[in-house]
Amino acid sequence: MHMRRTGAVLSLAAMVGGLAACGGDDKTYASLADKVKDGGTVVVGTKWDQPSLGLKKGAEPEGFDVDVAKAVLNKMAGGKDVKVTWKESASSNREPFLANGTVDIVFATYSITEERKKKVTFGGPYVIAHQDVMVRKDDTSINTPQDLKGKKICKAAGSNSYKRITDPPPDGQLDLDATTVDAASYSECVQKLGGNNLDALTTDDLILAGFAKQAGGNFKVLGQGFTDEKYGIGLKKGDTKTCEAVNTAVKALWDDGTMKQLLQKWFGGIQGLKLSETAPPAEGCA
Repeated sequence: MHMRRTGAVLSLAAMVGGLAACGGDDKTYASLADKVKDGGTVVVGTKWDQPSLGLKKGAEPEGFDVDVAKAVLNKMAGGKDVKVTWKESASSNREPFLANGTVDIVFATYSITEERKKKVTFGGPYVIAHQDVMVRKDDTSINTPQDLKGKKICKAAGSNSYKRITDPPPDGQLDLDATTVDAASYSECVQKLGGNNLDALTTDDLILAGFAKQAGGNFKVLGQGFTDEKYGIGLKKGDTKTCEAVNTAVKALWDDGTMKQLLQKWFGGIQGLKLSETAPPAEGCA
């Protein structure tokens, strides 16, 4: 009995220690929220290859997700500046980075799904995106998502967007017979689309809008979103204290107008794009 109890205590200590030691600080914390309040350095995972969302052009990434991360952490710290180390987090490594402590928190076009909830605790969502389709500007054969039947679409590593086209509900949406072409990231998908190795790229409209804006008119977005993609804030599984703090911060940012300002800053004026006007309801931290 004594041996079993000791083992359980050690297991619990290891679990808490793993949560607390995120980001490589020598000091340990019971939650990321405690670390933020104590002034510890927070390791934030973002995309580094997605224009207007998370794109590394200099010493740090820039974009909507980056600005939201800064604003949320600032609210959590009571208005104080938070020391941040930025870490590139592609779709394929968001879950393992959170699980092994490589990052403390992820803001990276991270759609909340039931499958992902098994591995990650999500704060938010902080905005709702909608899956849409981007094609070359001179392509007249694809005018609706349903026109992707028989076409070549991109399958970015770690993303489930292609399933919305190829699979039936509940995981998919349209159940179309389309051919998937593998790519390591959405930036590689865009390269393949520009090189005529794809017929279309389909994913969240905010992602597509950023790439279309960067390409200077070489691509067009159909403007026919057909899903709701709830962008969540990824946290280590079980860190409900931080999740609740994050949700409080997100609500405050919508209430004071910051979120609408950031959406306009990065996505305002893009044809076919409908931006969120109100705060999405929180998913809950259970």
